[in-house]
Amino acid sequence: MAEYVYNTLIHIEDFLPHRPPMLMVDSILDISENHVVCSFVVQSDNIFLEDGFFQEVGLMENMAQTCSSIVGQRFYSADYDPISDKRIIGFISGVKNMTILKLPLVGQRILTESTLTSKFDGDDYSICTMVVQARQESELLSTAEINLYLKKQ
Repeated sequence: MAEYVYNTLIHIEDFLPHRPPMLMVDSILDISENHVVCSFVVQSDNIFLEDGFFQEVGLMENMAQTCSSIVGQRFYSADYDPISDKRIIGFISGVKNMTILKLPLVGQRILTESTLTSKFDGDDYSICTMVVQARQESELLSTAEINLYLKKQ
């Protein structure tokens, strides 16, 4: 994974409907139509912490939110108001070959990178498959292939 500089010009709220305490991505560091890199620092008040470790379910949610930002950008635009506008609903429709090698600790920064491998766009929905990996510095934490379904409301 390349070294990324924290970019505060890309707001995660413009690409995901999630809000705290369920928001498991702090910032999008790089995004295109087929690729995204996101950053997340595990905070001490995170709902998925146990004994100082960010649990598997939290890591899975971080990876899924990273993936959904690729497809979510199709549904959001400059006039989006994250407080009142509920444009999209999405869910994980499948997870294949998920491997968790290590759980991150409180205070550690996770870099999660996803690449879109296939996508079908309907009039008001998208079905897609992505490969994703999460790292803490150079150490691989987890990998998976995730299928998402996103629908415009």
